[in-house]
Formats: sequence, structure tokens, C-alpha cells
Amino acid sequence: MNDILPYIYYSLPWLFVIGLSLAAVLGIGVGMVWPRFLVYPYLLVFFWVNSTSYGNLAVFASRSIYSRGSGMLFFGVVLWYVLGAWLCARMAASFNNNVASGPQPQDAPACNLRPWFLAWTVLLAAHVGVGLATGVPLAASLAPSGFSNIVWMAPLISLMLLAFRTREQALELARFIMLAGLARALFGLGRWAAAGGDPNNVYANMNAIQIRLTFFDINDSLLCTLAFAIAAVALFQAPSGAALPAPGRPWRALAWATLVATTLCVVLSYRRTAWIGLLLAFAVVLLRFPPARRLQLGLAAMPLAGAAMAFVAARRLAQTRAEGGSRAAGGLLHDMQSRRFGPESERVLELKLAFADFLAHPLAGIGAWGRYHGYQAISWQGNPDGGLFLHSGVLHIALKSGLIGTVLLAGTIVAFVVGARRALRSLPPELLGLGAAGAAGLAFMIPDLLIGTPFPQVRTTQMLALCLSLPYLALAAAQGPTALQRPAWQRAPQRQPVPA
Repeated sequence: MNDILPYIYYSLPWLFVIGLSLAAVLGIGVGMVWPRFLVYPYLLVFFWVNSTSYGNLAVFASRSIYSRGSGMLFFGVVLWYVLGAWLCARMAASFNNNVASGPQPQDAPACNLRPWFLAWTVLLAAHVGVGLATGVPLAASLAPSGFSNIVWMAPLISLMLLAFRTREQALELARFIMLAGLARALFGLGRWAAAGGDPNNVYANMNAIQIRLTFFDINDSLLCTLAFAIAAVALFQAPSGAALPAPGRPWRALAWATLVATTLCVVLSYRRTAWIGLLLAFAVVLLRFPPARRLQLGLAAMPLAGAAMAFVAARRLAQTRAEGGSRAAGGLLHDMQSRRFGPESERVLELKLAFADFLAHPLAGIGAWGRYHGYQAISWQGNPDGGLFLHSGVLHIALKSGLIGTVLLAGTIVAFVVGARRALRSLPPELLGLGAAGAAGLAFMIPDLLIGTPFPQVRTTQMLALCLSLPYLALAAAQGPTALQRPAWQRAPQRQPVPA
């Protein structure tokens, strides 16, 4: 036996390569016929795997799989997967166009975001060129701490549009997101009730505010918001639950459970950005209803939501004051304040230092690899990544890429708003929930874009890409070929009538 063990150990790398090759061949085969089945596992990674251990006091807290060099999974492996899936979906779309009978589907669904992401790619290439010319390593120019994650959003948006081409597939995606959000919310609520909540609790572990959280990561609340929007439209807009997988009590019960569980999960996250974002998302969903229904739901839901948020906010304020916070008005900002600089908080100082560097380099910024001056004075910047990020997504882009990047960011957002409005006005009831979920998700992320750190985070930018794709995907599916117009090999088998 001892003579065999060395051969087994030496063969493990070869077995891994052979297994990976077989998995790649199998994945290519599946992707060429059913490209959406390559999308679902990819989405599940971002739906379920946390992106940070910040606030966790455990000695052996797991590192994020999305970070380069974490020792678990390089984020490039995760992102290169989407390029392979996109290539399969692109070839499958070309094949479908060649063999389809009846009206030819579009080669790729229309999307007014393409020129903007092409401009982002050109801007990143320019930063890489300047960096190489000035001695900056390529890895620093392409690091997530710059704006390369924005460029990585484009492949996922294109993949979503290519992989879900029919109404049936779009409805399947809506069901998938709703059930994923319900499962994640139930997990968060169960852990909150039985196991003390999320261990990544920066408020309790670092700010001495004794509260339990469902999820500290904003992306978990974003997933809950997407599921909330789909369930709300299915229940209150579409007739007889037509937006659900099958009209009937079981799916309506699941929609009601999703509505309640996701709302509670977001409220009990104790994230101010999540609370404000949920209200903005609710407003977006509410605008999708007829005026009479809009008034009814507004009068019914707003008092309940307001009472729930007032209760958890008062509880948090009481905890803060018990720990020494004296001003009621500033209690909710207790964890954002610092006495190192007198009345000025570290967050405010961080923004002032970064804005000063932006004013010094207004056109092109300090570069994707740059660090703003004075970051050493900020307590949470005392690490190797110090100065590479700041708590404002908009200012982060302005600092790194100047007015050029700021214009591109504004143009991308405006283009999405225009495209989403056009889509939501023409979507059929059964697809309205999916399109509204994308718009509601982006509205939910507005506070995080203003005072959070979305762009250095792979999970956040990929979730944003999902939100950006949903209205265009729903519109393309609504205008796509019906089951009878698709090739025969793609149609569902028809039941033969039984002879009398």
C-alpha cells in the first residue's frame, strides 16, 4: 500500500486536469443547446456566496472567493466562466437563426447600453496603456479597486440577453429569482432567530451596538428586493397570478411568503442604505400598477413599512444611546462618527481628502491604480488596500477616472432609465414583474452608489449587471418568437389526442 500512495498523489494533478476537461466539454455541449443552464449556476454563486467577512471577529473567518489571491478561488476564474458561457450562447443564437422556421429572431436583442460599455472598455484600455508607460504593473491597472469591474458587467448583460430569448424562458428566470430570494430570506431570518444572525456584524462587533442582523452584505438585501418586486407584481398586477409559474394556490402562497419574508429580511438587516433603497424600490414597483391599485397599495403598505422601520430604528437608537450616544438625532449615525477629528467624522474626512485629489486631477483622475493623499489618517484604511477605495461609488469613479468616467457613469444610468421606461411601458403582464425587478433593483442600489463601495466589489457589480439586463431581457422575450415559430427541435412535445 505504501508503494501505491506516491503514485496516487502524483496522479492527482492529472486527474484534476482530465476531470476539468470533461466538465468543460460537457458544459460546452449544454451551453450550445440550453445556454441558460450555464447561467443559473453562475447566478447562484452571486446569490448565495457572501462577498465580505468585514465585521466578523472569528479568527478563521472565511475569505471572499471573489478577491484575487484569497487562496480559495481567484475571482478571475469566476468571471472567465461568464465569457465561456457567453461564447456558447452566441454560437447557439447564430445556430438558431440559421435553422429557425417562420419569422427570423433578432441576432441579438437590442440594448442601448452597448455603446456605453464599449466606451468603458476603451477608457480602461487607455488607463492600462498610460499605466504601462509610466511603470505601473498591469495587475494594478486591472485591479478591482479601480473600475475594471464595470467592464466585467458587459459580458453578463450580453449573456443574459442571449440565453433567455422566449417568454417561457423569461418566466422561468423570474421564478428562479423569486424562489432564490425567498430561500435566502428564510435562511437569513432563521439564522437571525436561532443563531444570533449574521456573524459579519460590524455594528455589534466593532461599534458596540448590540443588535442582530439578517445580512450585513447589501447584495443579500438586493436579492430580496428583486424577489419582492417579482412577487408583488405577480400578486397585484397580473390577472389571476399569470406571472407565476402556474396559476393556483401553491404559487400564490409562495409569492405571499416571498413578499413577507424578503421585506422582513431587509428591515432586519439594520442597514440604512437598505431601508432607503427598499422604499425607493417599492416606489418603482408601485408605479407599475394602475392608479386605483397604486393608491390602495400605497395606503395599505406605507403605514406598515413605516411602522416596521420606525420600530427597528428606535431599537437601534436605544442601543446606541445605551452605549453612550447622547444625541437622538445622531444616534443612527453613531457608528459613522469619530472623535479623532473633533466633530468631523472619518467618513466625511475621507470624502474631503478624495474630493481634493479629484479637483487636482479633474479630467482623467488619479488613475485606476491611484491612491488619494492622506488616506493614512482614516482608521479603516490601515491595510495594504488603503487609499484604493472610499465610501462613495460616484466619487470613487470621479477620483479614479475624472470627468470622463463621471460622464460615462451618468450616461450609462440615463441610458438604462430611458431603456427601462420604454420596456416597462410595453411589457405584457406576465413579464412585467421581471422587468420591474431590474428597475427596482437599480433604485434600491442608489443609496449604496452614493455612500457605499459598490464598484470595487465583484459581487455587487455582477448583481448590478443582472439588474441592468432584466428590462431588456423581458422586452426581447415579449417580442421574440412564440412556441409555434421556434424550430421544431426547440418546441415542447405536443400530446396526441386519445382515440375515442
